[in-house]
Amino acid sequence: MFYLDRAATTPVRREVLEAMWPYLTGVFGNPSSTHGVGDAAARGLADARATIARFLGCRPGEVVLTTGGTEGANTAVKGIALAAPRGRHVVTSAIEHEAVLESCRYLERHHGFTVTLVPVEHDGTVTPEALARAVRPDTTLVSVAHADNEIGTVQDLPALAAVAHGVGARFHTDAVPSAPWLPIGLDRLGVDAVSFSGHKLGAPKGTGALAVRGGVPLEPLLHGGGQERGRRSGTEDVAGAVALATAVSLVEGSRDADADRATTTRDAVIEGVLASVPGAVLTGAAPTLPGARRLPGHASFCFPAVPGGPAAVNGETVLLELEARDVVSSSGSACAAGSTEASHVLTAIGLPEDTARTALRLTFDAGLAEADVPVVVGTVAASVAAVRELGGVY
Repeated sequence: MFYLDRAATTPVRREVLEAMWPYLTGVFGNPSSTHGVGDAAARGLADARATIARFLGCRPGEVVLTTGGTEGANTAVKGIALAAPRGRHVVTSAIEHEAVLESCRYLERHHGFTVTLVPVEHDGTVTPEALARAVRPDTTLVSVAHADNEIGTVQDLPALAAVAHGVGARFHTDAVPSAPWLPIGLDRLGVDAVSFSGHKLGAPKGTGALAVRGGVPLEPLLHGGGQERGRRSGTEDVAGAVALATAVSLVEGSRDADADRATTTRDAVIEGVLASVPGAVLTGAAPTLPGARRLPGHASFCFPAVPGGPAAVNGETVLLELEARDVVSSSGSACAAGSTEASHVLTAIGLPEDTARTALRLTFDAGLAEADVPVVVGTVAASVAAVRELGGVY
C-alpha cells in the first residue's frame, strides 16, 4: 500500500513512542507538584520545552504547549487580538485553515472586530501588495499560513510580516503544513507567533506548540491554575511534550536531505500525472516557474471535463478507486472531508466549484522512492480513467 496522505496525519515514530513511555509509567508525576515525583516530571517537561524552543527559534519561556494546530491557531488569533491595546481589525487570507478563519469570525461576531480576507493569486500566493491594500492603521493582527495544506504553496512570510509590522500589527503564521519540511523559527520567518501540530511529523495526535514572541500580550483561552506562564491553564501533558520534542529533533536531523528527495519525487509525480491524465490541472505553485515555492512531497490536481473528451470526475469517487488499488490519498484538508461544499481554497484561487470537486491531493515523505513514481502515476491515471468511464460518478 502507498500511504499518500501525510498532510492529514503521520504514524507515530518508534523513537517517539520509546521516549514518551517512561513519562506514561514511572515518571508519571504532576510537574507542578513540589515533591520528588513531580520534580522528575518537571525536569522532563523543561528539557522537552527547551528542545521545542530551539525548533521554533525562540526562548523556552516563549513556548506554549497545546493540543495541536487548531488550539495553537485559536490561541494565537484570539489571544493576540483580544490582548492588543490597539484596534479592532484583523486580516487573514482567503485560503486559511478553518481554525484561523473561524477564530477570526468569532472575533467578528462576539467582540466587534472587522475581518478582511486578502485575495490570493491563482497559485495561492499572498502578495505583499495585496496585503498592503488590506491592512489599516487600526489593524491589530495579520495571520497567514506559512504554506497551504491543500495546494502546497509556500508564502514569502518575511515580506508579508514586514507589511504588517509597517502598520504596527502583529503577525501569526500557521506552520502546521510546513513544519515537517521547512524551518519555522520566529526570526527566520520574521513573525511574532507561530503554531504547529505534532501529528504531522511523527508525534501523537493531541500534541503541538505555539511560540509567542516575548513582549506580545496574549489573552489566555483557558483559565485555571496558571500553567504555561498563565497563557494556557491545565496540567501539562509531559509525555506529549517529550514526544513532540523527540519528533522535532528527528525532523531537524534529516530535514534537508528528506526535503531534497521528496522534492525530486514530487516533481516526477507532477510531471507524470500531467502527462498521463488528459485535462489534468496542477493546483498551487508550479515548480517549473521561476520563484515558485511549493512544499516538498506535495502534488495536488483537479480533473475537469475535457471539451469534446472525457468527463470531469468526482474527487471522492477517485479516492475510492485509488484505495481499491492500494493508494491512500485525499481530496484536500482532512478537516473538511465529507463536506458537500467545494473547497474554499480551490475556489479562492479561481477554480469553478465543479472543478474544485474533482480535487486529488497526494502528500508523501522521503520514503516514496523514485522507482515508485511510475506505479503511483499509473494508478492515478487508471483510477481517473475508470471513473470517467462511469461518467464521472457525481
